[in-house]
Amino acid sequence: MAVPKLRIVILKPSKYSLDGYVERFRRGFMPNSTVPFLRSMTPASLDGVELQTIAIDEYVQTDLEYLKYLHQTDCPTLLALVGVQSHQFHRSLDLAAYAHANGVSHCVIGGPHPMTCDTSMFENSGVSFALAEAEMIWPAIIRDAIDGELKPAYGGEQRWERELDSPVVTPLSAQDLRRYVVPMMGVYPARGCPFTCNFCSVIKIAGRQIRSQGIETTMATLRATKAAGVHMVMFTSDNFNKYPDAAALMQQMIDEKIGLKFFVQCDTQIARQEELIELMGRAGCFQMFVGVESFNRKTLIAAHKAQNHPELYSEIVRLCRKHGFSTHFSNIIGFPNDTRATIQQHLRVLRELAPDVASFYILTPIPGTDQYDDFLAQGLITEKNLDRFDGTAPTWRHPNLGHGELQSLLFDCYREYYRAPHVLKATWANLRRNASYGMLPGFGFPLFSRYAAWKEMHPMAGGIWRVRRDSVEDYREMRKQRYGFDLVPLPRSLELSATDVELNLQAKLAI
Repeated sequence: MAVPKLRIVILKPSKYSLDGYVERFRRGFMPNSTVPFLRSMTPASLDGVELQTIAIDEYVQTDLEYLKYLHQTDCPTLLALVGVQSHQFHRSLDLAAYAHANGVSHCVIGGPHPMTCDTSMFENSGVSFALAEAEMIWPAIIRDAIDGELKPAYGGEQRWERELDSPVVTPLSAQDLRRYVVPMMGVYPARGCPFTCNFCSVIKIAGRQIRSQGIETTMATLRATKAAGVHMVMFTSDNFNKYPDAAALMQQMIDEKIGLKFFVQCDTQIARQEELIELMGRAGCFQMFVGVESFNRKTLIAAHKAQNHPELYSEIVRLCRKHGFSTHFSNIIGFPNDTRATIQQHLRVLRELAPDVASFYILTPIPGTDQYDDFLAQGLITEKNLDRFDGTAPTWRHPNLGHGELQSLLFDCYREYYRAPHVLKATWANLRRNASYGMLPGFGFPLFSRYAAWKEMHPMAGGIWRVRRDSVEDYREMRKQRYGFDLVPLPRSLELSATDVELNLQAKLAI
C-alpha cells in the first residue's frame, strides 16, 4: 500500500519592479532566512503522511522551472508563501492565483504584511493567511492541508511566543549557495526590538521583548553551515547588541575557532559597548549595519527614534575600525521636515564621518506601522500600488519635496557619497582588515552603487545581474479573476491582541 504524501513548496516571493518585471538576480546579496528556517521546521513525515519539501527563493531563481511545483500532480500540494512584505503582497497573491489555476488548492501567505495588515477581504478567495510566528502555527497548517482544508487565518489571537523553541537550521544546498555573490546563509539567533520607531514594523511582527534561541542551537546551525561550504553568515536579528547572549555566543565562536565571517545589525547604542565590539572583531565580524537614519535630533525624536544620538555616530565608526571591521550606515531621506538643503547637509556630515558603506532610502509609510496609520488618516499617501512601498520610491505627499525631486535626491546621494577617493580609501582599509572580504564591501559595492545610481535602480534591490523572465502582465488577468481587483486597496493595520499588548508592556517595563 502506497504511503500518502503531501508536497510542501516553501517560496519566498520576489516583487514587481517599477517597470512591472519580477525582480530576479543571477547573484544575490542577502540570503532569505525564513525559507531554510521553515524547511528545517518541517518533519519528513507527520501523522503517517510523507512530507516532500521544496524550498525556493524567487529573487535568485533565474528561470521559471520552479513554477512546475505550483501544479497539482500525483499528490496534494501546500504552497507556503513566506516572509511576505507589503511590496511583495501582489506577487504572493499572483503566485497563489497561478497555483489555483493549476490545481493547487492549499495556499497560505505569511510574513510582515499579513501579520500587521487586515487581509479579511480575501476570505473565501482560496488563500489563507498566517498571522503569527511559524513555531506557533506551522504544524497546524500542515495537518489541515493533510486533512484537506485550510482555515482562513492562523494565529490571530497571538503573534509571537514568549520563548523561542527554534530548530537547528539545515544549510542551503551547494546549488542554492552558488546563487549568491559569495556562499552565505542567514541566521536568526534573537527576535524583537525594544524601541518604538514609528516608521518600522519590527515591533509589530516580533514584539518589543528580546527573545532568543539557545546558544547551542545557534552554534549547531553555524557548524552545519560551515560544513556545507558557507563562507559568510548574516545574523539577521535587528538589534544584535540587545541580544542578552551576544557576548557569550561570540566567545564560543572564538573558542571553537568557527572561522565564519559574519555581518550584524546593531542599534546606535553599540557606541557604548566596546567590549562587545572587540569580541565581534575577534569572532570574525566583517561588517556592522547601523540604522543612523538622520543627524537631526529633532527629526529622530519626532520619528520616535530618540535612542539615536548623532554625536555618537563617529564613535561607532572609530570602534569598528579599531577592532578590525567595517561600518554600514543606513540613511533615510524625506523625513517631513527635510528639504533639499537639509538632505545635502546630511550628506556632507556623512562624508566627514566616512563609514565604509552607506545606503539610502526614501521615507516610506510601511503598512502596519504607526506612521502609515497617521499618514493614511491625514490623507497624505498618494501611491495606490503596494509594489512601491519598499523604501525606493516616493509614496506620500511631502510638504517640501516633490516626487521627482525625492527620487533624484536618492540617486544623487549614492553618486555623491561614492566618489572615487572614498571608494579607493575604503577598499584599501578593507583589504588591510581582511583580504578575502575587502573587495566586496570596500570596492565592489561602491562601484555597483555608482552603476545602479546611473541606471536609476536601487543598489540594495537584492543582487547583481538583473534577469527578466516574467512580469505582472503575465498574471494580471488571473489576479482579477481570482480576487476581483487589479490593485489591492490600501489596507488597514491589524490591532495587537490583548496578549501581545501585555507582552510588549512587560518589555517596556524591563527596559
